[in-house]
Amino acid sequence: MNTRPAEASAPRRSPMRVTVYAGSAHGNSPTFARQVEDFARELARAEVGIVYGGGKVGLMGVVANAALDEGGRVTGVIPRSLVDAEIAHPSLSALHVVDSMSERKEVMASLGDCFVALPGGLGTLEEVFEVWSCLILGHHQKPVMVLNVDGYWEILLSLVGHMADTGFIRPQERLTLIPISGAEDLFDVVASWRPPPPRWG
Repeated sequence: MNTRPAEASAPRRSPMRVTVYAGSAHGNSPTFARQVEDFARELARAEVGIVYGGGKVGLMGVVANAALDEGGRVTGVIPRSLVDAEIAHPSLSALHVVDSMSERKEVMASLGDCFVALPGGLGTLEEVFEVWSCLILGHHQKPVMVLNVDGYWEILLSLVGHMADTGFIRPQERLTLIPISGAEDLFDVVASWRPPPPRWG
């Protein structure tokens, strides 16, 4: 009789999840929705889960519907006030209803392994700036990207370069807001990612 203890198997890592920030509008060009849809479908085909703001409107709805159509797992995080306003997506894999926008951002950040801002407005800017600032300060070590659909983020990336040129961010910090053009770029970024040293470390 074999009395040796069984060897513990290595724990299996959960599939990667991408936290996506997206606009509640579609924008004025069909290119935005088309490329966002392609991006979401590519993630779903690669069995990458998507975490997003839980809405059915604008590019938020586009990314959710595209991933769900491919059999992907989509997790929404939405404040109760927006559920009451009836803009929550009805068919998600999971939906977290929270009490405030601040809690929404916190939960979304905790659930994702990396962050991607799609084209969007003020809310999208606020969300991506917060997680990018937290990366620079050393509060997390996850990569932060922008899906640069049709050059949408070029002005922001130029501003980031100006911040570095004028001494308000460190030269290496300008490289930590990373433009991508699709899912393959995202996978390359994640595979080669090395977080920067904390600014005050």
